[in-house]
Amino acid sequence: MNGAPVIAGNWKMNLGPRETQAFFRAFSPSLSAGTRPELILFPPALSLAAALNARPREPRIEMGVQNVHWEGSGAFTGELSVPMAREAGATHALIGHSERRHLFGETDEEVGKKVAAVLEGGLSPVICVGETLQQRSAGRLEEVILGQLEAFLLVLQAHPGARVLLAYEPVWAIGTGETATPLDASEAHGLLRRRLHSALGREWAERVSILYGGSVKPGNAASLLTASDVDGVLVGGASLDPASFQAIAEAAST
Repeated sequence: MNGAPVIAGNWKMNLGPRETQAFFRAFSPSLSAGTRPELILFPPALSLAAALNARPREPRIEMGVQNVHWEGSGAFTGELSVPMAREAGATHALIGHSERRHLFGETDEEVGKKVAAVLEGGLSPVICVGETLQQRSAGRLEEVILGQLEAFLLVLQAHPGARVLLAYEPVWAIGTGETATPLDASEAHGLLRRRLHSALGREWAERVSILYGGSVKPGNAASLLTASDVDGVLVGGASLDPASFQAIAEAAST
C-alpha cells in the first residue's frame, strides 16, 4: 500500500439532502493516531452542498461528484461541468463507473475526454476500470482492463505528477454480493500498476492509488486492504449506512 489508504464511498442515486444530514449526525469513526485513511464521498449532485455543510471537522472528508461533462459549459441539459463542481466544493470526480459505461453507454473515448477535463479543471479523477463476468470467464481480464486504461494514458502523460486514483471494479462483483478475493484484486491491480510504471515512470506510478470496488463490506474490507497493490476501496451500498462505512474506515486505520 502506498501511503494512507483511501476509503471512498459512492452513494449513487441515494440519500437526498435531509438523509445526508442524518448520515453525518451518525458518522463518527474512531481512528487511531497512526496511519489515518483518506476519506472521500461521492453524494448525488443535489446533496453535495448538504454533505459539505454537515461533514465533520474531524476526520476531514473530501467530496466528489459522480459524473461530469467534458465541456466547461453549453447546451447540455442535465449535465454538470468541472468548473461548476469545483466551485461547489468538490475536490474529486468519479469517471467511467461501470454503471455509466453499461447503463448509459459511456465509451472509452468519452472517459478519456472527461479525465482530461477533470485534470485541466483542477480536480482529482477517480477513474474506474473493470471486466464483466463473461469477459473474465473468457480469460480477457488483462485485455479489458488494460484496454480501458490505454484510453486515458496519453491524457495522464500530459499532466505529469497529477493526483490520480484508479478503481478496479469487476462488474460481476458490483451490487451482486459477490466479491473478488484479495488474490483476484492483487492480480488485477498488479496488471494496472505495471502498465502505469511503463507509461508514467516508477515514481509517479507509485503515487497513483488503486482502489478495489465491488461489494466491499465491513466483513471483507480488512482482508482486501492488506492485499498487495490494493491502496484502498471504493464502497457502494455499504457507504450508505453510517455504521458500515464507519467500520470500513476504522478497518483502514492503524
